[in-house]
Amino acid sequence: MKAPDMDNATQTPIVEISEYDTAVADLVRGKDAWAKSSLAERIQVLTDIKDALMSVAQTWVETASRNKLIPQGAPAEGEEWTSGPYALMMACNGLIETLTGMEGKAFLNGLAARQTATGQLAVKVVPHTIWDRLLLSGVRAEVWMQPGVTKTNLPDHTAGSYDIPTDQRVGKLALVLGAGNIASIAPLDCFQKLFFEHQVVILKLNPVNDYLYDVLTAALEPLIARDALRIVCGDGAAGAYLTTHPDVDELHITGAEATHDLIVWGAGAEGAANKQAGTPINTRRITSELGAVCPTIVVPGPWSEADVQYQAEHIATQKMHNSGFNCIACQVLVMPKSWELSDTLLKAVENDIGKVTRLPYYPGAEQRMDDFAGHSKTPISIARDKAKPAVITEIHGESDVWFENNEIFAPAMSVYKIEDSDPETYLKAAIEYANDRLHGTLGGNILIHPKTIKAIGKQRFEQIIGEFHYGTVAINAWSGLGFSLTVTPWGAFPGHTLEDVQSGIGTVHNTFMFDSSERTVVQAPWRPFPRSYLAGEWTMLPKPPWFVTNKMAQKVGKAMTQFQYKPSFLKLPALIMAAIRG
Repeated sequence: MKAPDMDNATQTPIVEISEYDTAVADLVRGKDAWAKSSLAERIQVLTDIKDALMSVAQTWVETASRNKLIPQGAPAEGEEWTSGPYALMMACNGLIETLTGMEGKAFLNGLAARQTATGQLAVKVVPHTIWDRLLLSGVRAEVWMQPGVTKTNLPDHTAGSYDIPTDQRVGKLALVLGAGNIASIAPLDCFQKLFFEHQVVILKLNPVNDYLYDVLTAALEPLIARDALRIVCGDGAAGAYLTTHPDVDELHITGAEATHDLIVWGAGAEGAANKQAGTPINTRRITSELGAVCPTIVVPGPWSEADVQYQAEHIATQKMHNSGFNCIACQVLVMPKSWELSDTLLKAVENDIGKVTRLPYYPGAEQRMDDFAGHSKTPISIARDKAKPAVITEIHGESDVWFENNEIFAPAMSVYKIEDSDPETYLKAAIEYANDRLHGTLGGNILIHPKTIKAIGKQRFEQIIGEFHYGTVAINAWSGLGFSLTVTPWGAFPGHTLEDVQSGIGTVHNTFMFDSSERTVVQAPWRPFPRSYLAGEWTMLPKPPWFVTNKMAQKVGKAMTQFQYKPSFLKLPALIMAAIRG
């Protein structure tokens, strides 16, 4: 996920500075009123956003698809539904529920909680509603809290900003630097500041996707009308101007670590010296989500031929969703070296990647792919029709450390093999490798057969998971699911600093407003429906609509968005039939 290019900060902004100053002035006038707005007012704003969003959702998807070079009516349009209007609609629903139950933090009453094998408190957030059980059948998501949080004191670690009496809140102005890849990132980041922290927001869109200006302005008009939000466009120089604006109190960025460091420490040798000395040039509070070299760990086990084919599609999705331009794309596939199915699985992954023939839309992708191949000793080129061939390479130890430290924002992926046939020993080694060698802590995935979990032991498996230090851990799922749920916190594993920021500081989404979360753990069924039923798994989740191989993704994504707008049992049959046909 990339932020505005700040390297050209000496260039003249592509819009007049006066436009930014006017926007900032409007927000300064409105910041105290927004901070002191009532729960009822905020619920009404979110309700109005849902209406405005639904009215522009189709235009939003068509605009994004056209600019991302997706053919009209292609299944890939489903990605724009689920990672655009759908995710934002989900967030509105979640926040409405939380704000409705804010008195006494009653919204926590319906959440089940337990103690994990690591001794932490885990709060189950999915399934939460009857709709979750029907549409996300078999999917589970828990939020693991930081040590010290208990069932008793959980309310003290939740929605703390709402403990401040309304009339005592002081307004602030936040700058949000939007991402250029996933359409819902920028508005969801704004929601964090607006509804969690009582701050008004100036949103600076990324030049890569500022074509969303009109639809976002329309969808978020209820906030704009209250002088709680302004949306602006511009280049790197514009972003640089706003990061140092005297009326901006805080910043949030979703993008690149280099951009973060440029804002905090400065450029070139002077910036490096400032970082070394711990003397930032920008002392405002800054939160961030900055990507990572994300791993997918394949655990050996009794996989059937159908398992291999399904999980190959899963891995291909983790790499190729959004044409590879995701901060949580699989960057390193960790595999058991001596497992008899390793080569078969890898060949199936290559075959599925070859079917994703979308042209690259994100600037610099082809050059990054060339750089990736240039660092490889044994690059494998995967033909993709008219698109530039994807690249896979094997990491051969410490001599290939470049692949472990550089996120490739493009259709390229590394493979690292570990020599150990015992699943538990292998999994521990794979997690140690990811923790110690791969840069960042945003999202990590584990693909493991249910019988292998049973052989390891559920408690022991959970203890091992506790050592996997990522903000979102996905078991037989993709961490991207944790992003789109929005009920779950999204961000790096806690502990990064301005000096070593890696995947960033803080979280977003998190519609239950947990203040002390450590990670999200998402688990999905091993097999899709109907094969799941035949194997005795009581889940009706078919091939997920975010899979790059789903032939009905565009229809399912649209139907899911319409359903989230106004849930109804009457909408379920058509939605379920489309999902099964995918």
